[in-house]
Amino acid sequence: MAQLIVRNIEETVVRKLRQKAARDGVSMEEEHRRILRRTLLAKSPSRKQMSFLDFLCAAPDFGENAAAYRKADKRCKVDLA
Repeated sequence: MAQLIVRNIEETVVRKLRQKAARDGVSMEEEHRRILRRTLLAKSPSRKQMSFLDFLCAAPDFGENAAAYRKADKRCKVDLA
């Protein structure tokens, strides 16, 4: 198997990796391998693809005087029929 040496990693990244490895009960090296595998070998995106309706409903509130706006506290209704 190949080896990787990663240099010049920010201390905050190293600390987060150490904490995640400790939570998962593995070494930092194993955690690093898991992250690389999960990120690079995933067959499908880990994030659920947003539907067009969800995309529209997630639009920011442009204010009442804007040409297009929605209430931030309400889910928008769309009739596609």
